[in-house]
Amino acid sequence: MTKIHVIVGNETLEATLDDTQVARDFASLLPLDLTLSDYHATEKVADLPRKLDISAAPDSYTPKAGDITHYAPWGNLAIFYKPFQTSRGLVRLGEFDGPMDALMQDGAFPVRIKLAE
Repeated sequence: MTKIHVIVGNETLEATLDDTQVARDFASLLPLDLTLSDYHATEKVADLPRKLDISAAPDSYTPKAGDITHYAPWGNLAIFYKPFQTSRGLVRLGEFDGPMDALMQDGAFPVRIKLAE
């Protein structure tokens, strides 16, 4: 398990990445500065610099609130704040360790994701 920090303004949210090939590939991109925006009043999304290696990942995933995922068809990061239906091409990367209230903002906003020391 890899601990990461998601920094929103002056707040640091803690999260844990799964011990999977795709989560390790995501961790190899860190630190990342991304711009999150809302999608379907269900998730916050941002483009990643490249697609992740999903060769060992399941075909689909049913996200829960707090999940950090990768939507392979679009190559983006998707952080769910509401549960959603099973989705083909969605791969879990990890989850937040606690509340993620700092992400509940309107419009697009910057975040920095980095490995926890």
